Amino acid sequence: QVQLVESGGGLVQPGGSLRLSCVASGSIFSIATMGWYRQAPEGQRELVAALTTERSTNYADSVKGRFTISRDNEKTTVYLQMNSLKPEDTAVYYCNARQTFFSYWGQGTQVTVSS
Repeated sequence: QVQLVESGGGLVQPGGSLRLSCVASGSIFSIATMGWYRQAPEGQRELVAALTTERSTNYADSVKGRFTISRDNEKTTVYLQMNSLKPEDTAVYYCNARQTFFSYWGQGTQVTVSS
């Protein structure tokens, strides 16, 4: 079992920045990939960014060059640095951790980009 707790969401003006954090606990040694997904109102959950244990990254085209995913050396916390935020980035952001056979989700944190 893996438990995930997100933090760092909030209200920000267009062009602003936020950093999301996700703290993992439990069976973290077996996590292969950690990532961030988002779900806008009346939208489907979509991948924003992912990071493997080999530090390979994958980003949605809509956030490339603006968002950066990273992980601390102890591999207990994953971050999402979000710069140049746009209104269309407004969504609930979810942390995800994947093992070989299981996938875990955090409770989500709201990000609202509005003037």
